[in-house]
Amino acid sequence: MLDSPMPTASDTPQSLPHNLEAEQALLGCLLFDNGAYERLYDGLAARHFYEPFHQKLFATIEEQIRVGHLAEPIVLMDKFKNDQAFNDLGGIRYLADLVDRAPPAANASDYARVIYDLALRRDLIRLGGDIARAASTEQNGRDQIEKAEAQLYDMAEKGTSSTGFKTFSEAVTGAISNAEEAFHRDGGLSGLATRLDDLDRQIGGLHKSDLIILAGRPSMGKTALATNIAMNVAKRYRFEMQPDGTRKNVDGGVVAFYSLEMSADQLATRLLADASGVSSDRLRKGEIDAVEFSRLKDAAMEIASYPLYIDDTGGLSLAKLTARARRLKRTAGLDCIVVDYLQLVTLGDTGSQQNRVQEVSTITMGLKSLAKELQVPVIALSQLSRQVESRDDKRPQLSDLRESGSIEQDADIVMFVYRESYYLGRAEPKEGTPEHLTWQDEMDKVRGTAEVIIGKQRHGPIGTVRLAFDENVTRFGNLARQDRYDSYHE
Repeated sequence: MLDSPMPTASDTPQSLPHNLEAEQALLGCLLFDNGAYERLYDGLAARHFYEPFHQKLFATIEEQIRVGHLAEPIVLMDKFKNDQAFNDLGGIRYLADLVDRAPPAANASDYARVIYDLALRRDLIRLGGDIARAASTEQNGRDQIEKAEAQLYDMAEKGTSSTGFKTFSEAVTGAISNAEEAFHRDGGLSGLATRLDDLDRQIGGLHKSDLIILAGRPSMGKTALATNIAMNVAKRYRFEMQPDGTRKNVDGGVVAFYSLEMSADQLATRLLADASGVSSDRLRKGEIDAVEFSRLKDAAMEIASYPLYIDDTGGLSLAKLTARARRLKRTAGLDCIVVDYLQLVTLGDTGSQQNRVQEVSTITMGLKSLAKELQVPVIALSQLSRQVESRDDKRPQLSDLRESGSIEQDADIVMFVYRESYYLGRAEPKEGTPEHLTWQDEMDKVRGTAEVIIGKQRHGPIGTVRLAFDENVTRFGNLARQDRYDSYHE
């Protein structure tokens, strides 16, 4: 700690929480030993300093160190020689005093945490004032709560209530970081792996901030595919502890599954059937033997260890869905969200007189915003209109999205699940006829297979991916053929 107070450019008797001595101590540590920078709390940034000149000084020291240059008083003096605040504080003498009075570099991280915590407290005070002012207006109360919660979450995650603009340098750094992770990861994926190899190859995995629409007619297997993906992500969750106590994902992730149509018990039954290989139909009817029951118990114990969280609240509003996702992200981490399904999400009691198309459009925009805010992929299942059934070729297309509105516009990826065997099986001719033999040959070709049609992909090609499908356990998997990948471009 410094022996006596040093001059500052802004120090008033009644001010927001701050500790100028801690700021001076940290800056002195860095100027004395640039290596101390590597031990600082990762979340600390120039904006967290209270003294404006300290903000500029820290940013300059940080930039010098990052480009491999020395950050010490003589070098920095030239950068600030025309800065009035620098000259008011004493110029080079001020920087020299910071170094002379610097505490041991080992204490740098402690001062950094003090500065960071005080910055959060100042932001909380400002945010509290904003909330109080907004509450005195006639704005909708629920909207104010949702906005305040989003700002609080942003503060908890990023150390600031508003991120504002990013420099292109910051954006490029993030892009390079993603590319590096993809380069070092098995299979070269930049997103979360679904473990459905051909689907991963086509879309590059599930990417942060992407809204992925998974659509299909009833009985096509939308929920089955979503649960397969969710379990594949959760079962491979691996992480490394960072020096600041946070977790860094190595593989897989924590998954939130909003099951608005099926109960948690029904969804768990599907997951158990998939993991154990026991028919879900026989499982529901209790027609299993001792060996299968033993497999079931083993599968249940394994699944229980996966970071897969299920919320089966019916008629869940967008605001509540968003709030619960933020809470899970803050308490347990969150890497992927599944919503089954989009048309069952409501806007809640907002007093809105929107029609259903407008409501769904608002919901898709909200889910896209949530994906960007939490930096996770959001998979939203969607129903298709009945017009599919009136066509000879029942493969779905973008125009079939029910209450489409902005679904197609907001989505980064739109995928359709299609099983030819479902329709062909319901058109069986009379046995013993030539038509039946032809039908049988066609059924043999498509039985146990499914198609995932990529109708839109913002960052890549569209195309069709063929997967294996086991109706007994509602499981999608990789086909054991070499011709399973059929890609085409617009």
